[in-house]
Amino acid sequence: MKISDISDAISLILPAGITMATQISNTSENYKKLISQSSLLQPGSPAVYQLRPQEQKFGTLTRKTVGERNFNKVNKTILLVGETGAGKSTLINSLFNYTIGVKFDHNIWFEIVEKENRRQTESQTSDVIVYEIFGFEGETLPYSLTIIDTPGYGDTRGIEHDVTISQRLLDLFCSEEGVHELNAVGLVMKATDNRLSDRLSYVFNSVTSLFGKDQENKIVALITHCDGRKPQNPLQALEDAKIKCVRNEKNQPVHFVFNNCQNEERTEEDDSGLETTWRVTDRGMDQFTKFVEQCGPQRVTKTVEVLNSRIRLTACIQNLQDRIKSIELKQTEIKQTQEALKKHEEEMKKNKKFTIEVDEVYKDKEDIDVRKWRLKQFYAAAVTCSVCEENCHYPGCTMAQSPKHCEVMKRGRCTSCSGKCPVSDHVKEKRIYVTKTRKVKKTLQDVKYEYEKNLSQREMKKSLLETLEEKMETLRTEKNQLLEEAYQHVVSLEQIALNVDSVSTHVHLDFLIQRMKEKGDTEKVRKLEEMERRVDEGTIAGLQYMWRGLKIAAEAVKGVFTRF
Repeated sequence: MKISDISDAISLILPAGITMATQISNTSENYKKLISQSSLLQPGSPAVYQLRPQEQKFGTLTRKTVGERNFNKVNKTILLVGETGAGKSTLINSLFNYTIGVKFDHNIWFEIVEKENRRQTESQTSDVIVYEIFGFEGETLPYSLTIIDTPGYGDTRGIEHDVTISQRLLDLFCSEEGVHELNAVGLVMKATDNRLSDRLSYVFNSVTSLFGKDQENKIVALITHCDGRKPQNPLQALEDAKIKCVRNEKNQPVHFVFNNCQNEERTEEDDSGLETTWRVTDRGMDQFTKFVEQCGPQRVTKTVEVLNSRIRLTACIQNLQDRIKSIELKQTEIKQTQEALKKHEEEMKKNKKFTIEVDEVYKDKEDIDVRKWRLKQFYAAAVTCSVCEENCHYPGCTMAQSPKHCEVMKRGRCTSCSGKCPVSDHVKEKRIYVTKTRKVKKTLQDVKYEYEKNLSQREMKKSLLETLEEKMETLRTEKNQLLEEAYQHVVSLEQIALNVDSVSTHVHLDFLIQRMKEKGDTEKVRKLEEMERRVDEGTIAGLQYMWRGLKIAAEAVKGVFTRF
């Protein structure tokens, strides 16, 4: 219900034995204003209110603001990331209440995260939400606070959902209205995380692979559902995963602990126990906000570079695989033609209508089948080049409204297609190019025309078999250039990423190693194999979790199709 009368509001939250005068003396003018702009969720002790902050949408991002910013005062920005169910929403609510000065004996609690929207978000969308808390400088903190809440990793929506989180953060960091610097990155964990499971390894891996190396001194562990004792198990999990983060003088991960009971209804029997748990969170907030106060802002330029590089790497590899498939099919067609010419050339010269049969390579354009993806909006479109007839960004092109906004575009040109064509040669649509073969019959004249039509008179004096061999060599050179391009993507990523040994990188290494071996480039094979050997247990476990997720998704798709 909507609370408009402050006296009525305060009378609802009075616990037994406390007078209204006493309660008002403990309630600042800011509380009164917040109550008048909130909805009562739960009367009693504490009274729980749902805040209705100003809300602004930009793209898939949401900004929720309480108060008005004073640009003469310092603002600190915290990014929260972690597994689904780790307690990020409760932690955000706790940060808000701590910032505005709520104490245990005030018997009041504000929620800035909307429960009903949170349930909807977990089941449908992947929004990043930016919470801004202005106008409370001096209550407990000397600065205002911006909190970035990301969707949880590793939930039931599968791997394709997790990939969108990187995209949403990239949108946030690149948007003019977004966030361009961070003071701290909080890796939210539960105190009950008692071992490094495949799922937790996958979450750690996904989170740390988002950032540039310059963010290492910003990442700290925020451990929820804690009783105040040192959370040995989750800290050991961090160590086992070799997480790069801030470390103390004993070389242990810097961490802060919190309890999640602040909004629980109090009774005379458990009042003292709840006050003790409140103090756990209060102490954790004191320590964490002091850490944030000492942290200067770090521009997200490197993180944007990492996110963009990962997107371009994936697009490059996907495009590379398509192009190599096309090259190899074309090589097969040439081999078939060479073998047929060697066997039947004399017969073909005597009989101009004599034909040979080969598997001709051609390109077709097909509609994207979105039924097999649970997160349909993520895979529903591709950026393609109409000149090269190639898929430049698929799957994965999400928020780009047009090709010029796609991450594979740089300085007005595509970084993915073979011609590095201008943006104007590209379209974004629900169709992709597919390389196919078809059985065709050709005469000697057909073959000559196909392979000699662009040759000079001097070149045409060569035999047709020589021409075909030169075409094979051209295809081999092109294939090697594509491999070199992909290799350079991986090397560049290694130079800037905080966690290059990530799931998203290692899914491509086997492919590159195999092709480089075929090419005979032992030095690059050695470099790639070194990267592969650096895969620690956490990354291996992450890969196992990912493949299991893909297998489950595939089974689900199979189940869908069996119903048709």
